[in-house]
Amino acid sequence: MIFDYSLDFQNIDFRQHPELYRIGKGEQGVLLVEPYKSEILPHWRFKTPDIARESSEKIYEMFLAYLEQDDFVGADMARKFLQMGYTRSRRYANHKSGRKYKTNPQKAGSAEAQKQARNDILPYEVDPIKAESAKIFKQKWIQAKTNEKYLQLLAIHKQMYEQK
Repeated sequence: MIFDYSLDFQNIDFRQHPELYRIGKGEQGVLLVEPYKSEILPHWRFKTPDIARESSEKIYEMFLAYLEQDDFVGADMARKFLQMGYTRSRRYANHKSGRKYKTNPQKAGSAEAQKQARNDILPYEVDPIKAESAKIFKQKWIQAKTNEKYLQLLAIHKQMYEQK
């Protein structure tokens, strides 16, 4: 099932209501699902490789702690933050400003205008420091998404809550 953006994220405690959580694709909901967002976000940084290493290790420790508590939603949110550490630092490695497109496709209007905006990519500016940060986060993200217990809890969550 797709991520449900219609939920009242300001008032739902997903630790108490894991049945409401939908995995979605990629990083969907990473900055919405509480209390996990508030627990993990303060540790999420990628400015330099040293900062990225410390951040990714802390978030991975949190991932393992959530797994130890059989808290799939927490583990999945930690996995999403690791993935976002990779994708955001990769974005800054390729585009110093962090902006990939000349025009924001989400604000471009019609479907045709959005498609055009996605083709209008700003020039690449390689930043090897951010590229190293991305590499660090990617390693932890891969560790998380291939973790045996995570995969077991993922299957259980999908079976219990996401199959119609």
